[in-house]
Amino acid sequence: MVDVLTRDDGTVVITLSGSDDGELRRVLVHTVRRVRPFRLIVDLGDMHDLDPLNVGSVAAACALGDDHQVSVEIVSPRGEVTQRLAAAGVPHQRLRQSVH
Repeated sequence: MVDVLTRDDGTVVITLSGSDDGELRRVLVHTVRRVRPFRLIVDLGDMHDLDPLNVGSVAAACALGDDHQVSVEIVSPRGEVTQRLAAAGVPHQRLRQSVH
């Protein structure tokens, strides 16, 4: 399931929990390309594992965000998820331990 929340400052927070059947990719692309918030936070705190499709989607959102001047941050990734994201090319400075 993918939940989307827009904060008062315009930051969009996307929270992924459980299976999403490709919804994360659609939401990420739409948010970066159409909504274009100054800051996008992808909260993975509830995810103990992340399938390769979603790992690639998150990595691609970081690059797409750079192209569209959207700051993309990944928060609360756990152990192996962090390693998978790093292996997919997500820079370590985008990986944070909590939402701020």
